[in-house]
Amino acid sequence: MTGAAAAGAAGGGPGPGTDAAGANVESATNATGAAEGAKKSGQELGSKAPAFIKRSRALHLSWQVGVFLVGLAVVGAGVAMLVLPGPGWVVIFAGMAIWATEFVWAQLVLRWTKRKVSEAAQRALDPRVRRRNLIITTIGVVICTALAAVYLWKFGLTMPWKIDQQ
Repeated sequence: MTGAAAAGAAGGGPGPGTDAAGANVESATNATGAAEGAKKSGQELGSKAPAFIKRSRALHLSWQVGVFLVGLAVVGAGVAMLVLPGPGWVVIFAGMAIWATEFVWAQLVLRWTKRKVSEAAQRALDPRVRRRNLIITTIGVVICTALAAVYLWKFGLTMPWKIDQQ
């Protein structure tokens, strides 16, 4: 927090959320809060390009364009794999990880996704949820078995494409 914001928070300024000049500092606090949260988790936000690339603005910009294009190609391949054979979501997340090496927005999206996946895994381990899933699976297996039994009773072991030939 800046000195003026600290003074405002301590009661020496115009009010909460403003600095000595009356400007809103909550957005600045939120922006630095994300960076502070990243430092706490051991991951800093921003470019992970080598230092010699960061020194030159033109080289760093071309590096970012290259990373963006490679990530875009991987994400595009993942989107295609959603309708074609292949691990679509895994490839999409791999493309996001490529983008996250260079872009803060991708790092934040990837961090949010990891948090949501962890929360879902924790919910899946809840005994009530596991019991519900087991009951639903059992009901599904019973229904499929009953449908298979009705089919076998009505048609025998004849496959559907050979029914007309009988």
